[in-house]
Amino acid sequence: MIQKFFNSKINSITSAAIIVAAASVASRFLGIFRDRILASEFGAGNVLDMYYAAFRVPDLIFNLLVLGALSAGFIPIFTELCQRRISFHFFCFGKKKCQDEAWYVANAVLNVLGISLVILSAVLAIFAPLLMHLITPGFDDAKLATTVVLTRIMFISPFLLALSSVIGGILQSFKRFFVYSLAPIMYNIGIIIGALYFVPVWGVYGLAYGVVLGAFLHLIVQIPTAVSLGYRWQPVLSVTHPRVREIIKMMVPRTLSLAITQINLVVTTIIASTLAVGSLTVFNLANNLQSFPVGIFGISFAIAAFPTLAGYAASRELLIKNFSRVLRQIIFFILPATVLLLTLRAQIIRVILGAGVFSWEDTILTINTLTYFSLSLFAQATLPLLVRMFYVQKDSKTPFVIGLVSAFVNIALSWYFARRFGVAGLALAFSVANIVNFALLWLMLKIDLGELDEWHILFATLKISFASLGAGIAVQAMKFVIVPYIDMTRFWGVLTQGLTAGMTGIVVFVLFAWLTRSEELENLWRSIAARTKREKIETEDRGEARGI
Repeated sequence: MIQKFFNSKINSITSAAIIVAAASVASRFLGIFRDRILASEFGAGNVLDMYYAAFRVPDLIFNLLVLGALSAGFIPIFTELCQRRISFHFFCFGKKKCQDEAWYVANAVLNVLGISLVILSAVLAIFAPLLMHLITPGFDDAKLATTVVLTRIMFISPFLLALSSVIGGILQSFKRFFVYSLAPIMYNIGIIIGALYFVPVWGVYGLAYGVVLGAFLHLIVQIPTAVSLGYRWQPVLSVTHPRVREIIKMMVPRTLSLAITQINLVVTTIIASTLAVGSLTVFNLANNLQSFPVGIFGISFAIAAFPTLAGYAASRELLIKNFSRVLRQIIFFILPATVLLLTLRAQIIRVILGAGVFSWEDTILTINTLTYFSLSLFAQATLPLLVRMFYVQKDSKTPFVIGLVSAFVNIALSWYFARRFGVAGLALAFSVANIVNFALLWLMLKIDLGELDEWHILFATLKISFASLGAGIAVQAMKFVIVPYIDMTRFWGVLTQGLTAGMTGIVVFVLFAWLTRSEELENLWRSIAARTKREKIETEDRGEARGI
């Protein structure tokens, strides 16, 4: 029973997104718990500045070599090979879910990525002092030396995450989203173990060992399900296979697109290292908070929709219909989330981070930074879906060119705003660049596909905006109503105010959405009801089979 639950296939986009989002919520809450531990133990100071700076290069390597291959090419091609097998053997009774070529391609990609990352990470670890000196020009010698050691330890994680991501790509292709969604949870658990148990033993280096443990857990949790689907590792190493070459061909523009994102982050690190101590920490903590709704709603729906959209690549009408439905569902969640984040940002930051040595000044800086981040949540949440619409059409060049333009915007504005607003200016530049990215992607998608169901999307957005505005007013009102009954100088007082006002806002939003007959609310209810009914039927069937 447990194995069936873990390995169950999820065909509905909304149901799959709910599963991914639920796991993402758990992962993000663990991430919040992780950030609270880090902030309370170290504050916005030198230690966390070094920790976040050390992440930069290993994370850059992983994003460039791994995510480029998987998001742009591996999943569509692997899915196509599996579907071809299923279609060809429709009346066969064999247990194979994919043709042998699909598994060959999967192993070739895994082995090539794994070996490439081992070699590259080893080389970069040797030159880590030079790299970190370039990335953190504001660090003194002692701070730089510690950052170099942290970076070298973290270079182990890209290799493990590369293997895990290929396995995760297989699970996504088979629509096994539940186990795939557990991987980030395990990653955060590893980092938390590092902060709680490794730091007392190895000092600040325990944080880096926690990252490595998290990467290992990220991999190991996905392997059993992949094996149950038919995956077996093979010692194949081929870059000449037509399908592998096709993945590489699609990977290059995607890698360049991701390089732009990573360059933005490197520039942010460089600028933040020259600002006041703790600026890099504040930027990362605020970024983690604003990424919470983006990860839950934007990325979850994009991941869940990608295999389905790829299946509709040959039918423009069905492709646009499903794109519109998923986009509207993302907007349904992200707009009220933006309002709640803006109206409750002080309560959220103080409850999550305001402990230990994380001072009130650190809190104010994080509030200001989070405010500017929130301005572009709608763009950040919809970008993953927009980009995947180009990948479905096997076009990874357009997102690259547009990403290049937005990168120039971000870099130019970062230098300008940082001098005027400090670390908050980096968040403002980030938001403006993301809005530009969204606008240009939408324009090019409109040119490519023509009709995008804009009027349906616009009408739904207006209704959702109206409900979100009502929620925001309700939150602000409840914050003042409850103040006389609680002690705002205490943790529980701030938490009570935030939870009460937030729940009031959510209730008002749902009520307004129901009154305006929001199609997205109805889709959500139907998906939850269908999933619940299906699980009930399966339980009853198992009971009958056992004679219960």
